[in-house]
Amino acid sequence: MIFMYRNAVKTTVILTLLAVLCVGVGSFFGSAGLVIGLVIGLAFTGGSYWFSDSIAIRASRAVPVSEAEMPQYYAVVRDLCSRAKMPMPRLYVTPDRQPNAFATGRNPNHAAVAVTAGILDICTWDEMRGVLAHELSHVGNRDILISSVAATIAMAVTLLARMAAWGGLFFGGFGNRRDEGENILELLAMLILAPLAATLLQLALSRSREFEADRSGAKLIGDGEPLARALAKLDAASRQIPMPYVRREMAGMYIVNPLAGMNVSMKRLFSDHPPTEERIARLRSRTWSK
Repeated sequence: MIFMYRNAVKTTVILTLLAVLCVGVGSFFGSAGLVIGLVIGLAFTGGSYWFSDSIAIRASRAVPVSEAEMPQYYAVVRDLCSRAKMPMPRLYVTPDRQPNAFATGRNPNHAAVAVTAGILDICTWDEMRGVLAHELSHVGNRDILISSVAATIAMAVTLLARMAAWGGLFFGGFGNRRDEGENILELLAMLILAPLAATLLQLALSRSREFEADRSGAKLIGDGEPLARALAKLDAASRQIPMPYVRREMAGMYIVNPLAGMNVSMKRLFSDHPPTEERIARLRSRTWSK
C-alpha cells in the first residue's frame, strides 16, 4: 500500500515537471513559444495518463484474445485477480517470438496485460502463473502508470531537445542572447544531456519497481520459484531472440529487457531492469515472504 501511494506521488511530480519543462523550453522562443510549450506539455501529460494503455498495445502489435481462445490464460488471471481483489484486466497476445510480457494502463480499472507468443511456447502454466502475478502486481502498485509516464518523459524531452536545437540552428539561437560559441554548447547540451537525464530517470524508476513486483507477485501466489524459473528462461531467450522494433523508452515496461540481445552501447548504464540473477536470488531466498 505504501509503495502504491509513493508511486502516485512520483507520477504527480514527474507529470508536473514534464509540463514545466515543456513551458521552459518554449519560453526560449518568446511568448509564442511559451504558448506552444504549454500546449505540448498538456498534450504529453494528458496523453500519457489517458492513452498509455492504447499506445503500448498498439506499439507492441498486441491483439485481444477471448476466453474461448485461451481458457487457461483467463483462468490463471481470474484466479490471481480474485486473490488480489482487483478487476480483471483486458488480455492480449503479441506475435513476438521473444518470450516476454508487460502490463499497461492508468489504474486497475483500465489495465491490460499482454504476453508474447514466445513466452507461451517455453513456459509452463505454473511458470506463467508467476509471470502473470508479477504483471498484476505492477497493476496493483500503480507501476503501469508511472512507467508509461516515465517513458513519455524520455520521449518528450528528446523531442523537445531536438526542437530547441533546430530552432537555435535556424533562428540564430534563442533570441540571439548568446554568442556563437555559447549557442553551440547550448545546442549540444539540449541534444545530448537532456535526453540522457530523462532516460536515466526512467531507468531508475524501472529498476525499483521490478524488485517490488517480483516480491508482490511471489507473495500473491505464496511461492517465488515459478517466477524464478520463468525469469531464468526469459533472460536466456531474450539474449538470443531479438525484438528490435521496441522503442528504447518502452523497454522498461517488459518483465525482462527486450533489447538484451542487441548491440546497445553503454548497455550497463542503460539497463531498464536489475540483474536477473539478483532477482532470481531474492525470489529463492524467500525475502519476499518477510
